[in-house]
Amino acid sequence: MKSIEIMDTTLRDGEQMQGVSYAPEEKLSIAQILLTEVKVDRLEITSAKASAGEKEAVSKITKWAEHAGFINRLEILTFVDKTVSVDWAKSVGIKRINLLSKGSLKHCVEQLKKTPEEHINDIRETINYAIKNNVEVNVYLEDFSNGIKNSPDYVYNLINFLQTMSVKRIMLPDTLGMLNPFDTYEYISKLVEKYPSIHFDFHPHNDYGLGVANILAAAKAGIKGVHVTVNGLGERAGNASLDEVAIGLKDFLGIKTNVDEKTLYRISKIIETFSGQRMANNKPIFGGNVFIQTAGIHADGDKKGNLYANPLIPERFGRTREYALGKLSGKANLEINLKKLGIELDDDKKKILLSKIVDLGDKKKTITMEDLPYLITDIFEMQNEMPFKLLNCVINTTYQLKPFAAIKCSYNDETIDAYDYGDGGYDAFMNALKQILVKFKIKMPKLADYMVTIPPGGKTDALVQATISWEFEDEEKKIVTHGVHCDQIMAAIEATVKLINNIILKNK
Repeated sequence: MKSIEIMDTTLRDGEQMQGVSYAPEEKLSIAQILLTEVKVDRLEITSAKASAGEKEAVSKITKWAEHAGFINRLEILTFVDKTVSVDWAKSVGIKRINLLSKGSLKHCVEQLKKTPEEHINDIRETINYAIKNNVEVNVYLEDFSNGIKNSPDYVYNLINFLQTMSVKRIMLPDTLGMLNPFDTYEYISKLVEKYPSIHFDFHPHNDYGLGVANILAAAKAGIKGVHVTVNGLGERAGNASLDEVAIGLKDFLGIKTNVDEKTLYRISKIIETFSGQRMANNKPIFGGNVFIQTAGIHADGDKKGNLYANPLIPERFGRTREYALGKLSGKANLEINLKKLGIELDDDKKKILLSKIVDLGDKKKTITMEDLPYLITDIFEMQNEMPFKLLNCVINTTYQLKPFAAIKCSYNDETIDAYDYGDGGYDAFMNALKQILVKFKIKMPKLADYMVTIPPGGKTDALVQATISWEFEDEEKKIVTHGVHCDQIMAAIEATVKLINNIILKNK
């Protein structure tokens, strides 16, 4: 099976995304996971001459990598500045640089204000200085896609020169994300055929949403290395996403990589947390919705014979298939979810429950599997028979004073009051609630994630939906509950009370 090198540039090119910045400890953790668990071949971790904080981060990574045996897999972006970038690389312990040369005549003449000959002389001096200092050199041809289209003689002349130097790899960036797979295949094929002994890398950008497709085209054309970022982070529309590239190469082209696909979801979520950039729910492979079947006909087909499955089965990535509950749900959606919960209902009750789910879906209410016990109780039992009730709640938030909550709850014919302060209104409520739950001997899971959704339009009285994920310390499972209210804090409180009743109902 043919193999391709994966160079991850999340910590360099990915950090060029607006609003993304990693602390030194975060960069070290990411580098360790990418090299030891995900097993990417190479890691580009920064640009030379960066900030003092960045220099500290790189020093931490190289110190760890030297001890762990990964130092020769670390790289940094450097510039054609003869000695400055190389000296910076040496000062942080880096032994391989990715030299940023100009891959188009336009960039050379208009940005550098130099002739091709002058630029080549500067490159020669920089490479020679690096080799003299025992630093390996790869070379980027910045703006390669424009160069090969509009000034191919310039590109070939530059490659011919680099062949004479001690260069490990020549890297071909689609800097402006302007290539399509057909052009990519044509240009890479010609280069591979013309220079069979050169190790070419391809570095796409995703401006047209074609980053992954262009990598597949380059791989088919014979490229030996490709560049990616976790979750596709990067400037403008970002880069090709590590998970999509690794899986696409394997599934479509039968090309082997060293990447361990079972670790991809973990690094994806870590980057989501550290970067603050949430993935779109419909992002391939790891988006929140990609393993959720919504249409009733799809759930029915899966129930009868896995008729709507493809090679991207969720178990491959440590996930499970889910079946959404909403206005498009059919009987199969409901039955699959009830089976997972171990709940049995007769056909008449299933029809009533499904009708309620569809009605809530029409009102844009999100329904999860964990909502079903609550809905069943709500529909088939009297409301006043709900086990746990919030009878009264007063939350006071005042400028420069700590928020305060006073609540009254009932359970098993006993009523308890509690009062407490918190760092916010909901925190004060939770602090008071915990006192009550201890007395009622109800174990509360840990709050794992909290998201508030407000409809667009700017209305101050709009309904707010609070979606809260909860984790049980002794179980590998999550519960997600929702609350809807005009007040954000009350929406979160509704979601919390719903959680408590779900716990009680499940433990009956």
